[in-house]
Amino acid sequence: MKTDELVNMLAAGVEPVDPRQMARRFRLALATGALLAVAFTAGILRLNPVLSRYLSEPMFWIREAYCVALSSVALLCVHRLARPGRRLGLLPAALALVVIAMWVLAVVALAPASPQMRTRLLLGATAAMCPFLIALIAAPLFIAHLWIMRGLAPTRLRLAGAAAGFAAGSMGALAYSLHCPELAAPFIGTWYLCGMLIPTMLGAWLGPWLLRW
Repeated sequence: MKTDELVNMLAAGVEPVDPRQMARRFRLALATGALLAVAFTAGILRLNPVLSRYLSEPMFWIREAYCVALSSVALLCVHRLARPGRRLGLLPAALALVVIAMWVLAVVALAPASPQMRTRLLLGATAAMCPFLIALIAAPLFIAHLWIMRGLAPTRLRLAGAAAGFAAGSMGALAYSLHCPELAAPFIGTWYLCGMLIPTMLGAWLGPWLLRW
C-alpha cells in the first residue's frame, strides 16, 4: 500500500471535533459537583445559623474572595493541563500570591495579639475538623474534575491530578464556608489551605493511574 493510500484510508470518515465539547464537559461536571458539595454542606453540616450576620463582616467577604480566587486560578490550571502542550505560565505564581496575601493578613492579626488570643485566632473552635470536612465536601468536585481530565488528553498526569485536587479543594472550601463559623485570617490561611491540600495530594498520587490514556 502506498503512503498516499494509507493516509486517505486513515482520514476517511473522520469528523471534526466540536470545539464546544470541552466547555460543555466542564459546565456539566462543575455544576454537578458544586450542587452536591453545597447540598452536603446544607443538608449534613447545616448552614451557619448566623450567616446573615456575617454579611456585614469584612473578613467574611475576604474569606469568600480567598476561596473564589483560588478556585478561579485552579480551574484555569485544570483547563490548561487537560490538553497537551499547554503551559501553566504565571498561574502557579498567581496561586502563591493569593495564599501569601492571606498569610500577610494573618500576620497582621497575630502581631498585636496576646499569646492566648493568638492561639484562639489560629485554632478557633474547629481546627481539628475543618481540613477533613473541606476534603470531604470536595469529594464530588474531585470526581468531577477527574472526569473532565479523563475525557480530554492530559500529558503531565501527576501535575494534572494535583490541579484537579486543588481545584476541588478550593471549591469545596467555598461551599464549606457556608457552614464555617471561623473568620480569623490565621485560621483561614492555615486550616482552609490544609483542607485544600488533602485532595491535592490525593490527586497527585492517583493522577498517573486514573488519568492515563
